[in-house]
Amino acid sequence: MTRKTIALGFVAALALTTLCMTNSSIPAAGARAGSEAFDAATFDAAKTYKSKCVACHGAKAEKKFDATKSDDEHVQIILKGKKPEKPPNMPAYETKGITAEQAKSLLDYMKSLKQ
Repeated sequence: MTRKTIALGFVAALALTTLCMTNSSIPAAGARAGSEAFDAATFDAAKTYKSKCVACHGAKAEKKFDATKSDDEHVQIILKGKKPEKPPNMPAYETKGITAEQAKSLLDYMKSLKQ
């Protein structure tokens, strides 16, 4: 290897390290991706809805929300996800750190938007 190649590799590694250390969207070692938004002590259903749900469900939860389903069914869909006949799919949020209690809170918030 030439000195130039080694120097370029070092600069690239340094830039990547700096990016990782300053970018708050990259989780710390051992943290689950996205888990920081679902901390039980700071969970905010409105904030979560606006950041994770509004794109597919709309500002007033008017899209892709089946009011004929029970609360338990909706909570399970939030936790386990759902693959409809055509995309987009509802992602599973349990693997991202959402608890059943938080899913219920999120569902209650969605219902309040529909009123």
